[in-house]
Amino acid sequence: MTTPLFLLRCVQIGLHISELDLLTIGTVNDMYVEMSNDDWDYPEIATQEMMDRF
Repeated sequence: MTTPLFLLRCVQIGLHISELDLLTIGTVNDMYVEMSNDDWDYPEIATQEMMDRF
């Protein structure tokens, strides 16, 4: 990952430059991936019963 790409992802997530002292590159990548998954329409959402069986 290049520095410009990393900074672009930070802007897309909405991070301020001062917050980068508290985060790692991996955390920013995880936040970006999760942000991308927000619009995904999951075909089945787990219930509490399913989680208990798991």
